[in-house]
Amino acid sequence: MTYDDSALVRRLSPEMQAMMGVYALYWKLEESFAALEVELSHQECHMVIKLDEPKRMGVLAADMLTVPSTITSTADALEQAGYLARQRDPADRRAWLLVLTEKGQDMRQMLVLEAGALFHRAAGLDADETAEFARLARKIRENIMKTGIPEGLKK
Repeated sequence: MTYDDSALVRRLSPEMQAMMGVYALYWKLEESFAALEVELSHQECHMVIKLDEPKRMGVLAADMLTVPSTITSTADALEQAGYLARQRDPADRRAWLLVLTEKGQDMRQMLVLEAGALFHRAAGLDADETAEFARLARKIRENIMKTGIPEGLKK
């Protein structure tokens, strides 16, 4: 069963239309990601995506908007499963870097590709529209990050 409220939405202000679109996109993507058949938790997938380069755990905690203890337990699970390794930071031999293994890099590549495909199916945007949406979404995110991180992003 489909539900069509497009006539109602068109009568709303642009701000309300934008909010309703973002909300619908969020829930559609959540549903789609939940259906992905990967052995990793949501938090573990998030960490794998954020590890585009070796990072210290404190930097990764800030990137993921979480506390270091969460990073430690997630990193432990990913390390045990063979997705990442800890290496000494050459700039400070007392510190550790988290580095994706080959298995982790393969998982990250798969997640990035699958996320892109899920986004395109859910959003129905072409390449130019996606680039414009990404530009606007980055601007929105930067403003939100400057004005105070919402509790939902801290989880």
